[in-house]
Amino acid sequence: MFFKLVSRNSKRNRKENGLFFSSLLISIVAFYMIQSLSHQDVMIFLTKMESDAVGKLLLMIPLFYGLTLIILFFLIYFASKFQMERRRHEFGVYLMMGMRRSRLFLMLLAEDFRSSVTALLIGLPIAVLLSELVSLITARLVGLGIADHRFSISLTAIFMTAAGFLFLKLTAVLILSGKIARQEIGTLLVEAPEVGKKEKPLLFFFAGHIKKGKALQTFTFRQLEEQVIYRFNTLAISSLLMLAALCCFAAGVAMVQSHSGSEQHTLDYTFIDHSAEEVSRTLSEYNLETQFSEIMDIRVGLIRTEDGEYENTFQMESVMEALRAMPESEARDVLLNNFSYETAPYAIPLSEYNQICVLSKQPPIELKEAQAAVYIDPEFSSYERNHILNLILKKYPEVRIDGAIYHLINEVQTLRIVTDRSITLSFALIVPDDVFEELTGGEYSGYVNGVLNPDKIKGKSLLNAISEMNQKLDRTGLVYESYLQNMGRQLFYVVASSYITIYLAIIFLIIANTVIGVQFLMSQQKTGKRYQTLIQLGATYQTMCDSAGRQIGWYFGIPTVVAVISSIFGVRALFSGLLSPRTQGRIPSMLLVSLAMILLLGMVEYIYIKAVKKASNRNILKLMVPEREE
Repeated sequence: MFFKLVSRNSKRNRKENGLFFSSLLISIVAFYMIQSLSHQDVMIFLTKMESDAVGKLLLMIPLFYGLTLIILFFLIYFASKFQMERRRHEFGVYLMMGMRRSRLFLMLLAEDFRSSVTALLIGLPIAVLLSELVSLITARLVGLGIADHRFSISLTAIFMTAAGFLFLKLTAVLILSGKIARQEIGTLLVEAPEVGKKEKPLLFFFAGHIKKGKALQTFTFRQLEEQVIYRFNTLAISSLLMLAALCCFAAGVAMVQSHSGSEQHTLDYTFIDHSAEEVSRTLSEYNLETQFSEIMDIRVGLIRTEDGEYENTFQMESVMEALRAMPESEARDVLLNNFSYETAPYAIPLSEYNQICVLSKQPPIELKEAQAAVYIDPEFSSYERNHILNLILKKYPEVRIDGAIYHLINEVQTLRIVTDRSITLSFALIVPDDVFEELTGGEYSGYVNGVLNPDKIKGKSLLNAISEMNQKLDRTGLVYESYLQNMGRQLFYVVASSYITIYLAIIFLIIANTVIGVQFLMSQQKTGKRYQTLIQLGATYQTMCDSAGRQIGWYFGIPTVVAVISSIFGVRALFSGLLSPRTQGRIPSMLLVSLAMILLLGMVEYIYIKAVKKASNRNILKLMVPEREE
């Protein structure tokens, strides 16, 4: 009999508290997915490329997990308290009929344990399937391919998810069950008194202007008035949590979109400390020459004087004067500061840079006598700075290179000249080949770039093709850097920003909506006599549901609208603080993506509102007189 009672009560609680149970399922899914991050295809790939960075990221996962457990504990405690408060009369009847307090305590523990196990049995399979789906989608988006994907289940993630979830639930129910079991029978049978009322002149002024005769409108307004006044702390906290969720989700998705499209892939390999002839010869020895469509030199050297000195060989006072005449801005100030130190720039041969332009499907640069083009690596550039500098370059400013007069032309050039990000130039000059030999005095660093033959990698993802080629090149003894090193760093930023921010967004959104949803239902239960009074005065079931629906709409709408408006500014602030200078120029397009994500979460809010309305209608139905004819 005891176990039948536990089973019946547990099933009834899940049905009557579907919003809370659904929130628990989503929490389980989020827990598993963040815990199983190391089993994702992308993370396995990144471990080979960026093991240190990935290791640090994975070390942060327990911290996020622990903080989330603390936050969710209060949610579970609050929601469980609501469930037990609404069953106070039932518990009093159990005790009045002879049930021992210890048995009531065990019954509550057994009910919660049964519900928790049910949630895990439903949530964990969903979490495993979603994790695999996300792994496949992510791998496909970043170009890893899905042919090598293997279905995997993280037993550690399952254990940590189940252990953390059961610990939270057990701790909360132990505290609450103990409080319930210690109360006297009379206290349980009598409904808890409502919170004392406080005067709010401004809101009462508006209440006084409601037309006479519209009692139901007055009831709706006064119910909402009390909920907002007496629970403003709950609404404020929920609005802040919604704001955090909107900012995390919108900014996270937008940054993923920005990172995924921020790199222009041209070069596959850069061979270091080798000449083009040596690289070609070695590739031929290992029958790898047909695997590459292009093998080309790229040289970089400091501008030197006839005596071999390279300090103060470059002056661009006209550029500095033009910058000072520009309107004040952060980008202008950064350029003024950076260019004040550019007295010994590097030089790049025109023909070799033009080869990269052709591969990138961009028009080659044309230079006349005594002309040079400005090169800045993408790591040191940004949209605003390049725009300012391009305005100056259109006027062909005069500069001095080793005492000779040159003119800077064209736009700022930003194509990567090698695959390795550790080889970057904050400022360089592209000059004709003969001028390059003269300015560098024959002293320069040489690199060899390689591009894989498209015909040889058909049917393969680029990353898999490069991975296979790396294994072959390792046998040749050539020292090289591949696009994978660069791509690995790029993927790390994508994964870190997407998984962490979206995980936090889900958790914050669950907590915010469940808190205000449960708070409203709890308030509705405590004011049940008011609904019964209106029912006795002739209010119909549909009329009462409409009134409650309007209350719910306003109760959810106030914190949601505030959060949405604030999130627009919050996302903009996140972009300004987190994005690198070279991606600052994409903020407008990223804001559009963020706006779309905010609208998407607005749809999620609508679903929550519908769920609370449905639960509210069930509560009102219980208040209706059974024999009443509608």
